[in-house]
Parts: sequence; C-alpha cells; structure tokens
Amino acid sequence: MKEFIIKENEAGQRFDKYLAKLMKEAPKSFFYKMLRKKNITLNGKKASGSEKLSVGDQVKLFLADETFQKFSGSAETVEAAPGRELDIIYEDKDILLINKPAGVLSQPDGSGEPSLVEFVTGYLLETGAVTEEELKTFRPSVCNRLDRNTSGIVAAGKTLPGLQTLSELFRDRSVHKDYLALAEGVLEHEKHIKGYLHKNTKSNKVSVYESKREGSLPIETVYTPLGSSGRATLLKIRLITGRSHQIRAHLAAEGHPLMGDWKYGNESFNRFCRDRYHLKHQLLHGYSLTFPELSGRFEGLSGRSFYGEPPQIFRYILKEEHLEESYYEYLERNMGLCKTDHHCDRSSTCSQ
Repeated sequence: MKEFIIKENEAGQRFDKYLAKLMKEAPKSFFYKMLRKKNITLNGKKASGSEKLSVGDQVKLFLADETFQKFSGSAETVEAAPGRELDIIYEDKDILLINKPAGVLSQPDGSGEPSLVEFVTGYLLETGAVTEEELKTFRPSVCNRLDRNTSGIVAAGKTLPGLQTLSELFRDRSVHKDYLALAEGVLEHEKHIKGYLHKNTKSNKVSVYESKREGSLPIETVYTPLGSSGRATLLKIRLITGRSHQIRAHLAAEGHPLMGDWKYGNESFNRFCRDRYHLKHQLLHGYSLTFPELSGRFEGLSGRSFYGEPPQIFRYILKEEHLEESYYEYLERNMGLCKTDHHCDRSSTCSQ
C-alpha cells in the first residue's frame, strides 16, 4: 500500500488528472477499475475520479509495488545546471519573472535542447522551492513565449496557483506586453496597424495580408517611434494580439523590418549590421509586463509594471546609432526610471 498527502501544487485538480500524472504509463481504464474496486481511495472512501482535490486529502493505493513501478515509469531527468544564472527580475512564492537572453528557447521544441522551462525547474530544485517528489505530479512552466532570438521578460509559475493565474491572464490578454525594437528606416508617427497573419508550419514563417484569407488570424500592433538615426528607428511596440512572429512580420510588411532579422528583413541591411556590429539576430526585446488589478493571493502584483533591461548588444547599437539618449528619455518620461536601474517597477522608489 502506498499513501500520498495532497499538497498545494496538487490541489485544485480532478482526482483522475492527479492519478494520470502519478502513474503516467497507466491507461485511464486502469484508474477507473481500481477506483470501482476501492483499490484506490480518497480520504478512506470510494471515489469516482471526478472529485476536486484539496490540500491535506489522503490518497491510498492498494497496489503491488511492481504494478506501481510499472505504471509510474522512470523519473525524468531535469536540467538544473544553469538555474542559478537566471536573470530574475521578480520572484514571490508563486511566480518568477525572468529576463530571457536571445538564443534561449522559451519552451521545449522537441530537439532535446534545454529550454527556459528546464532552467526554471533546475533553479527551483536548487533553491528548494520544489522537490523531486513534487515534480511527479506538478511541473513548473513558463506562461508566455518569446522567439528563441528575441530577448525579454518571460513569466513562469512556481506553484499550481501561480501557473493557473498567469496562464489565464495571458490567455485573456489582460497582461500588457511592451517591446523595444530597432527597425530599418525612419518612422515618425505612432501607428496602430492591423492585418491578417497566416503561418506556414513547414517553413515556420508567417505572411501578413491586408484582408482575411483562409487559415489566417487577425493581428493588431501599435508602435511608437522614440527616436531615429536616419538609418534605424527605436520603437516601443505594444501587442494587441499575440501571434507567432507578429511584430517581425507586421513591421516587415510595413516596409520597416527589424534590424538583424534574417527571416523577414532586408538582406543587404542585415549584412551591414552583421559586419559593423556583429549582430546575428533581430533586435527585439520584451521590455515590460504590466499586470491588471488583482485581488486575493495575487494582490501584490496588482497594477504593477516590471521592466527588463535590453541585452548588451542592443544597448551598444543604441549608442553607436546615437539613439541612447532617446532610450533614456523614454525611461525617465514614461517609467520614472533612471539610467542606473532598469529592474525596478512603477511602485518602487528610485534613490538615484
């Protein structure tokens, strides 16, 4: 007989969903058969599997050790080595906000290359926020996705309530996401652009159209020019919708592709940027997340904005393109931030 006590990261889900994680190799029919025969009980009573689990609930499995081992499967390897090197902007008991560098996957892509999900899990194991035992029935994860070569803020759930709340906020688009980008050419006026995006899954490339086509999805992007060098313009971009490659393809369709974007950009301009600045990827950075009004457990996030400093290559090119002052003016004018602190939020008081 094996006994399990439901903890916070397991509470709130259906009993059969919990059993499917605990014994991931078992067919569903096995769970329901064992429940009917009372070989699996909840709080000492017969259960149907549809019950919603609460903290402290007692689960008993009257199964042979060999059977449990067979259906539980072998433990998965967790990538933990880089965990302590995460650039953490904010952390509480439920969530992490991480400034992701370019070149790192947000989520696993099937290649076997470690992603931010594995790095977050490794960090939580190292700090004791989760245990190997808990990972059998709960996996921390990220809740918003940035392209591999896009840097910026990624939100991760440390607990089940954190994961569920963040996922809902991003799903209903109540979290505002702002980006900084360097685009080719001169843009002088704020613009709200709309269109329809169609993704070719084979080429992992999207196309933008003015009118709806079969399989396309509506997109909306708002950009605000912050300054121009004549060769490139620093933009603040707010996503109204959040589609794959939306910013990159939408701006390219407007005739102003991102600096360093080889998939959607201007080849000769990108070659110039590579030769002059050693730039190998698009200059797009998820700079800020602004949370809506929240209450209860997540009241501490209510109405707050968090900012992640752009990577060194981004700041270097800003300086070389004489756009550094435009960047700092934007920080001071819109966020009340000084030149020495980019990890504070709107509710913080800067002493510089």
